[in-house]
Amino acid sequence: MAPSSAPAVLCAGIAVQDLLFRVQTFPPPGGKTMTHDFMQVPGGCAVNAAIAIARLGGRARYSGPLGGEADSASNQVIAAMQSEGIDISGVVRVAGAAIPVSGIMIDATGERIIVTYRDKSIEAAKAPDPEALVSGISLLLADNRFPDYVRPICEAARRRGIPVVLDADRPTQESDPLFGIPTHVVFSSECLRATTGEPDLGAALLRMAPRTGAFLAVSDGPNPMRYIEGGALKTMPAFKVEAIDTLAAGDVFHAGFALALAEGRGEVDALRFGAAAAALKCTRFGGSMGAPTRPAVEALLRST
Repeated sequence: MAPSSAPAVLCAGIAVQDLLFRVQTFPPPGGKTMTHDFMQVPGGCAVNAAIAIARLGGRARYSGPLGGEADSASNQVIAAMQSEGIDISGVVRVAGAAIPVSGIMIDATGERIIVTYRDKSIEAAKAPDPEALVSGISLLLADNRFPDYVRPICEAARRRGIPVVLDADRPTQESDPLFGIPTHVVFSSECLRATTGEPDLGAALLRMAPRTGAFLAVSDGPNPMRYIEGGALKTMPAFKVEAIDTLAAGDVFHAGFALALAEGRGEVDALRFGAAAAALKCTRFGGSMGAPTRPAVEALLRST
C-alpha cells in the first residue's frame, strides 16, 4: 500500500481482459501452434497504467466503463485491480454490457498479435461526475480509446490546475480537440504515424506542435524516444534489454512518466524513469502482471 504522502494519480480510459498465449513462433495463416504459457490478466491502457503506478509507489485510482454486474470478466478485472491496491470507486458499470476481451499471442522475441472484441455499448458510457473524480488527485493520466468518456474528466482536471497526461494510443485526426486539453501528450509511434500520415516520427511530432500547447513526446519501442524541448526536437535512447513480452510496455512507460511528473520531476527525468520501467516490463512475461516495482526501476537507473 502506497503511503498517504504519495501522489494520487487517476488513470482514466479503457479496461480489457487479456488472454495471453506464449508461443515460440506465430502460426502461418490457417495453421496451428501449441502454447507453453497461458495467463488471464487485466489489460487496457488505463488499467495497465494504474497497476504500474501502484507498483511504482503511487496511489493509483482508476475510472472507466466496464461491463454490468453479471459480467464475470469485468468482475475479475475489478478484483485484480483491488488486489493491487487501486481505488476503483470511479468504475462505471454498463448494464447488460461486457468488458472488451483481447486474445494475444506473444512470440519468443516478445512481439505480439492481438485480436480484440469490444461491446459497442461500452463506448457510449459517460463519467457521471468528472469534478468528483479529479478531486484530491495530483495528476490525471488518460488514454484516448474512449475520447467521449475521458474528455470531460480532462477538462475538469485542467479547470483545477491539475496536470493532464494524454496517452495518445488510438489513431485519430490532427485536429482532434482532445489534443488541446492536456499539459502533456505522449504518443505511441503507431498512433503518431497514422494520425499525421508522416512516417518520420521526428517530423510528425513537430507537425503536431502547433496543434497543442502541451509537452510532446513519442515512444518507439526499443528505438530512441523523441520529444520537443524549447521548440527543438531531441532524442533519448531506450534501455537495452532482452525482451520476452512487450505487451503493456507502452502503458508502463506512460505510468512511470506520469508518476515521476506527479512527484515533481522535470519532463526529461520523467521520460527516463518511464523508459526504465518499460524496459523492465519487457523482460517479464504476463502483460500488466510484468509491471516492475520501484526498487527494480531505481536499481536499473543507478546501473546505467
